[in-house]
Amino acid sequence: MSLSKDFLWGGAVAANQCEGAYDADGKGLSLVDVLPAGEERQIPLFNPAKGLKETFDYYPSHESIDFYHRYEEDIKLFAEMGYKVLRMSISWPRIFPKGDESEPNEQGLAFYDKVFDTLKAYDIEPLVTLNHFDTPLYLAQEYGGWYNRKTIDFFVNYSRVVFERYKDKVKYWLTHNEINMILHIPYIGGGLIIEDEANAEQIKYQAAHHLLVGSSLATKVGKEINPDFQIGCMLAAGEVYPNTCHPQDMLAALQKNREQYIFIDVQSRGEYPSYSKRMFEELGVEIQQEQGDAEILKAHTVDFISFSYYSS
Repeated sequence: MSLSKDFLWGGAVAANQCEGAYDADGKGLSLVDVLPAGEERQIPLFNPAKGLKETFDYYPSHESIDFYHRYEEDIKLFAEMGYKVLRMSISWPRIFPKGDESEPNEQGLAFYDKVFDTLKAYDIEPLVTLNHFDTPLYLAQEYGGWYNRKTIDFFVNYSRVVFERYKDKVKYWLTHNEINMILHIPYIGGGLIIEDEANAEQIKYQAAHHLLVGSSLATKVGKEINPDFQIGCMLAAGEVYPNTCHPQDMLAALQKNREQYIFIDVQSRGEYPSYSKRMFEELGVEIQQEQGDAEILKAHTVDFISFSYYSS
């Protein structure tokens, strides 16, 4: 078996994991910027007026591998490894520090211009994620993250700016990284800080609906700016296997897999799958949809499905 000449072999980084320079050149804080390392790692306690209530010795994202200052030598190393594609992300708070501004941060935009130009010089295709666990912290603090429908508008505005700026430099895009992670790590996945007494499932699935509508609207905007864009979705995949061949085990595995497939069903087929109605009823979830949401999801589906898979 041989791969075709246009097969895109490469690797991946994420802005929140590699860039560092967490407060440089006008960048705002992201969700990850306030997560410490170590056994005491926890969702931070906020006081919007004073910042963090607790501080720790080390926050990994603050320096990371300093890709922000070392991108040229890093990309050169990628080229030496034979990369044909680099999956990467744009830091949303590097472009809109708080997330709700009307005008972007030019220094942030200029940084990614340089990254894309360097990739082009080495004939490496960028595959760019718009939101890779990088919702601006301010949106989590002041708006409640993706549970608040206003976040859709902020995301679409950010997407429009980025699409327009790089329409001639980037062809392949992803809207949200591992969109189903909002169910498992809701703070990172959606900027959700859920109180113990809250209906967590209702909050997570309502926020997930907003993520899905935001993905469709961003896809719509991207296609309007450049019809040649290829815009995809992204799932954290992990196949659930039945413990035995007993029908109950087979059904349990099917139901667990559906918890992740529901996201890419909506993004690729344009509607909630039939099994979702019963699933939501059993969870006690009632998603609030605004008029027109179903039409938005149906009209603006993705071009491809991508996934991460960390198992054997």
